[in-house]
Amino acid sequence: MADRGWNTDTGEAVYRSRDPVRNLRLRVHLQRVTSGSLLFCQSSPQLANDAIDLATFNPQTSAGGHRRDEGDEEEVVVGWQEKLFSQFEVDLYQNETACQTPLDHQYRQEILNLEASGGRKNRRIFTYTDSDRYTNLKEHCQKMTTSDNEVPSFLVERMANVRRRRQDRRGLEGNVLKSRIITWKPTEEFIRSNHVINTPLQTMYIMADLGSYGKLGQSDCEQVLCTLKVDSNGVITVKPDFTDNKAPYRIVMEGEKQELWKYTINNVSSPAQREEEEREQRVFKDLYGRHKEYLSSLVGSDFEMTVPGSLRLFVNGEVVSAQGYEYDSLYVHFFVELPDHWSSPSFQQLSGVTQTCVTKSVGTDEVAYFSYPFTFEASFFYDNQYFGFPQWPVLYLEVISLDFWQRYRVEGYGSIILPLAPGSHTMTVSTWRPVESGTLAELRRFFIGGSLELEDLSYVRIPGNFKGNRLSRFGFRTETTGSVTFRFHCLQQSKAFSESSLSCKKMQSLLDRIGGVYKQNTLFNVLEAFQRARRRMQEARENLPQDLVGSPML
Repeated sequence: MADRGWNTDTGEAVYRSRDPVRNLRLRVHLQRVTSGSLLFCQSSPQLANDAIDLATFNPQTSAGGHRRDEGDEEEVVVGWQEKLFSQFEVDLYQNETACQTPLDHQYRQEILNLEASGGRKNRRIFTYTDSDRYTNLKEHCQKMTTSDNEVPSFLVERMANVRRRRQDRRGLEGNVLKSRIITWKPTEEFIRSNHVINTPLQTMYIMADLGSYGKLGQSDCEQVLCTLKVDSNGVITVKPDFTDNKAPYRIVMEGEKQELWKYTINNVSSPAQREEEEREQRVFKDLYGRHKEYLSSLVGSDFEMTVPGSLRLFVNGEVVSAQGYEYDSLYVHFFVELPDHWSSPSFQQLSGVTQTCVTKSVGTDEVAYFSYPFTFEASFFYDNQYFGFPQWPVLYLEVISLDFWQRYRVEGYGSIILPLAPGSHTMTVSTWRPVESGTLAELRRFFIGGSLELEDLSYVRIPGNFKGNRLSRFGFRTETTGSVTFRFHCLQQSKAFSESSLSCKKMQSLLDRIGGVYKQNTLFNVLEAFQRARRRMQEARENLPQDLVGSPML
């Protein structure tokens, strides 16, 4: 026994149960560890080598001269909020003048009934229920860290003084609230007193009186064996955890003798009967079925399909981050441009502005994390007369910095074509900004802010109002800046996807899945362009001099 390990893990354990907490039952076994009990736990080979046979000793007397009586060991089974009186409470409530509250008078009557029926069965183990006026002072002095110089914060002090009890439900008189729900002008004292959220809990303490058997009832000998807390969500907190197959816990009493006690805590709640489990499963199945019907009624049974000859594109996007820019406090302005044959609902918003974000150092880069979500929907319409290559929506962006002095600077422009394939995509857009020649523009940008800006952001690619064949940017000076990372989750919907002629093919993007009409027209255009190019090559070869002509063209 001397070499046997003790269970030193006295931390909390959290359980969750859907069963009523009133079915909880705990078996608590408490025993004094004496020198005599240590001697009797030795193995039989060890007894054979001893000079004196231990059987000659009286087993009722320990080696230290302490007589082992029934007060050295006790075992009780305790239910949830079951009241077991201590010797101190028995002596207190027998005096009628000490009873001041209705609960005190109730306890007095229960004690008198116990005495009339033969007395208490428990001696050392007792309980404090949620209705008792008891507070474990050790819970108030717990440290948050391992530092010896720890100073409790204001929140720690406030939480230490919170007594979590269930809240009584009080009726309303004349439909008038007794207290105001909202305090429009709270005082500083009101804010400090209501800063901590008081979570309603039910608490129960399993205690032990570890005093001498003839001197029970002294408050300094009371020790907390187990603390149980239950909230309205069925979360059960046990401190310390159930013993089960682990070593017992121990308590060393202070004083000259330093008596040693060990105890175990086991969950002995009765398992549910098979009929009860089946009835519970039927109840939950019926509940989940009704909830499913309710959700189905909200969603509806008809699946919304697109009209023939159209494609619907859903995009859930996110502006993830921006990095590599010169100044801090960045935000991104972006919008989506829909080409011809594309449209969106009138309520749809195709632009957005992120929040201003301060950068942080990640390696050698300064990165601003936005995590700004956006979503939009667009539809593409095509018919038999449409032979062109479909243009895809383009997202334009502008990165801007705004510092403490409200100095505004354009950090970069960029654009990106939305992903053609459905699914999740992470894409990075490189940006640039226009610059002026000379140092005066850079000085102006540094001291007072401001720089060259584009009147039309679509000039980043090809402006929508441009009608020519060639777009010249000769003389337009730019400078490469940072990059912006986007994350897209794309969904495509079209009636052509469900046609039987396309169901046997493995299709990955819209260019493969746009439908038979568009695919045939595109293939016809490609073959026709190839034939025209081949005829031009043959005509050019026939016009060359014969000495330059090599082998005949196959």
